[in-house]
Amino acid sequence: MVDQQKEIPSTACVDVLVAARDRRDTIERAILSALAQDDVRNVIVIDDGSADDTVARALQCDVGRRRVIVERLRTSVGPAAARNVAIHISTAPWIAILDADDYFLPGRIRRLLSISNDCDFVADNVMHVPERQLRRGAVTSINTVDSSRPQQLTLEEFVLGNVTRRGFHRKELGYIKPLMRREFLDSCPLRYDESLRFGEDYILYAQALAAGARFLLIPTLGYVAVERSDSLSSRHSRHDLEALRISASALMAASDLSPRDRAALAKHVMDVDRRTQWLVIVEALRSRDFQGFVTPFLSSPALAIYLAGRLRSEVQPQINKWLKRLVRH
Repeated sequence: MVDQQKEIPSTACVDVLVAARDRRDTIERAILSALAQDDVRNVIVIDDGSADDTVARALQCDVGRRRVIVERLRTSVGPAAARNVAIHISTAPWIAILDADDYFLPGRIRRLLSISNDCDFVADNVMHVPERQLRRGAVTSINTVDSSRPQQLTLEEFVLGNVTRRGFHRKELGYIKPLMRREFLDSCPLRYDESLRFGEDYILYAQALAAGARFLLIPTLGYVAVERSDSLSSRHSRHDLEALRISASALMAASDLSPRDRAALAKHVMDVDRRTQWLVIVEALRSRDFQGFVTPFLSSPALAIYLAGRLRSEVQPQINKWLKRLVRH
């Protein structure tokens, strides 16, 4: 598999950045998928304090071609800070982010570049694949129909694509992985918010759009996001959400936002706060803290309705099981 990777093309203009922690089982797949892409100059791996042999496995992918740069951090600093280290090392005009769990399908980078034109960011919709599906064999082609149309994202559209709203499909646009023009990031300047261990992508993209980034989103081309039960996005804590809420609230401080942009940002902050308060009452239940449980319900009627509805949806299945047992006996 390693022997099939391509020599670096003379036109290579993209560095792929990979932040990894304890990903010995997936790091080679990620790196090799990037090395196989036309126009990729280097793959820059930042090992975020791994306790396993992630570094050794990453280095094995290079085979003397000097296209894999590995920087090992002694302690974990989180994905945002690790990516900033990678951006500092990178020299290519374009930057692509690849999570260590995930991989590219052949030709993705070339296709994104072919439509980049005057864009600062260009991304395709992510293809989500459960890890259990990969155990039956790697996904090597697009296996879902994406009927979406290319669109130039506005700040309002992007933000609302990350908000849970009744009657609307939540697009999770904060998880897309665009090609980013290095010149734009440096001119703002923009980097990942290192206070975040969750939602750092969303904040960077929102900041870029607020700064006037031209952001093209197109149908799926081949970013395969592997859904794992132990991924950072699936096990964020109350502290993670509180940090995201603070950072998201700070976005509204920009003086040149339109009323529609500001309203969309406010909805996102409210959405993050609801999820934060849900974890507050979960923690209170576990610790049998009655006051801690009641306090979020008293914050506002809207929050109380949300929490009551979510509590019911979580508790009702358990009540139904108990009632079935009672009837049987």
